[in-house]
Amino acid sequence: MEQFQIETAQNITISQNTSHLGERMLAYIIDSFIILCYSILVIVLLVSLDMDIEDQWAFYLILSLPAFFYYLLFETLMDGKTIGKGAMNLRVVKLDGSKPNFGNYFVRWALRIIDVSLTSGGGAVLTILIRGKGQRIGDIAAGTTVISEKKRVSLSDTLLRELPDGYQPTFPQVTVFKDAEMRTIKELYDQAKREGNHNIIVSLDARIKEVLGVQTALKPIEFVNVIINDYNYYTQNM
Repeated sequence: MEQFQIETAQNITISQNTSHLGERMLAYIIDSFIILCYSILVIVLLVSLDMDIEDQWAFYLILSLPAFFYYLLFETLMDGKTIGKGAMNLRVVKLDGSKPNFGNYFVRWALRIIDVSLTSGGGAVLTILIRGKGQRIGDIAAGTTVISEKKRVSLSDTLLRELPDGYQPTFPQVTVFKDAEMRTIKELYDQAKREGNHNIIVSLDARIKEVLGVQTALKPIEFVNVIINDYNYYTQNM
């Protein structure tokens, strides 16, 4: 799973995880199965009706529109998700991490003809593998990608952090915090970084400075990070 960096207007860098190719293929299979089931139901319905062939074709064209516009409709109405993407915890976003607009979704949908239909998905697979950032041709044109929203549990998701050799703490006052308090600080900090919520980081910065009685020229995002690292240093070496 590749990562790409997004820098918000508040100069906060966010890491986004691009989706695995396998996850996208499974999402595609789920969506294709849903479209197939819908199409079969439409055909069964039309066959069961006592209608002329011409009328059946007219009704079929009308009833098949939801299947034809499936990806465009669902991604627009479900905030970048289809049923398949939702099942796999995937979402379409712009490369800057923001929500795509209808134009972005439309370009992705229109170019599915080249990516998927004309090449049986081969064009999309090849482009994703070569291009990186989880982009097929439609994504490149629309300035979007597909990210994974699955939470990966790693060392950085726990209170414990790996510190570089020779790390020197800056604020010994951090030992006044309890593990539960520091865990809350770290969870809020990590969530704010992921979501680009600068206000939460500023609030953490102000509250920590108030509790510790310290002042620093560090930016709020840098200060909170140092506090978490310092706490790890002292708790690991006590």
